[in-house]
Amino acid sequence: MSDARDDHCPVIREDHTIIRLAHGGGGRAMAQLLEDVFRPAFDNPWLEQQHDGAVFDMSGAMAFTTDSYVVRPLFFPGADIGAMAVHGTVNDLAMCGAEPQYLSAGFILEEGLPVSTLRQVVDSMAAAAREEKVRIVTGDLKVVERGKADGLYINTAGVGRVLAPQPVGPGRVQERDRILLSGDLGRHGVAVMAAREKLDLESAIESDCASVVSPVRALLEAGIAVHCLRDLTRGGLASALVEIAETAGLEAHIREADIPVREDVSAVCELLGLDPLHVANEGRFIAVVAAEHVGQAMDILKRHPVSESAREIGHFVKGTPGVVTASSMIGGSRIVDRLSGEQLPRIC
Repeated sequence: MSDARDDHCPVIREDHTIIRLAHGGGGRAMAQLLEDVFRPAFDNPWLEQQHDGAVFDMSGAMAFTTDSYVVRPLFFPGADIGAMAVHGTVNDLAMCGAEPQYLSAGFILEEGLPVSTLRQVVDSMAAAAREEKVRIVTGDLKVVERGKADGLYINTAGVGRVLAPQPVGPGRVQERDRILLSGDLGRHGVAVMAAREKLDLESAIESDCASVVSPVRALLEAGIAVHCLRDLTRGGLASALVEIAETAGLEAHIREADIPVREDVSAVCELLGLDPLHVANEGRFIAVVAAEHVGQAMDILKRHPVSESAREIGHFVKGTPGVVTASSMIGGSRIVDRLSGEQLPRIC
């Protein structure tokens, strides 16, 4: 703790520039931190009530999700842990065919964290929430000892109103369904790793961290037969396709020539022995749609900046459940599987 007592004065002098264990104690220090940092950023009627939770009205089907963020470093090219916490949660809701509405945010702070760093993360979260028109309506704050949390961790949960007229999920995928990829792969994982390891790259690689709510909403509102949606975070495209194929009881075939990977990302992956199909993304998703809706779906995706580079990359067929094959640019093919271990730890 940073409290210091003067031998000649009984008044405790407090350092308000760093996080202290007292900030997690439920007393004046915590109250001051909430008033100075969190409430101004997340200001809304629910937080003004200063209650243990938020009460709100919702009608119809709802989607609910939760996620935790432990990325290291906290700031990396293109984004930071705060923006990623909001975008990651609203994207998970979008993958359920839902429009995000309300979020919670729980913070685990490490003693010694500069308050200025916390403020920067919180302001980034607030900006991302405003952009998505979602409200952060409740939260939690804990403080742990130095060396226990790499600065800070964030947990978020979100609820949203389901827009999809039919359930969206792997169980609805059918033979002949097409796989649409929203954009290039690998930038998030490579950007975080480069920042962590201080790699001297010739060109800056920024994370693709972004919300994908807008193109997903457009697909659903247009009546596209979207059978499944999946964001390509940990495990990347490979894990997503294997999981969908297993649940659907089908086989997936993809074409590597149609999968966009930037040259600089590809070069780093080759140098480090990484497969871009396994590298995490934070602003990319696949939509599995009925074959007859591919043209319309692609037109819609290309109208949105986050998915303007969308490609059709493959399809599902009858075969061995869970098998994913990729045809190479030279005519061969290979099995695409999940990773057996952790390729890039602490990237989200």
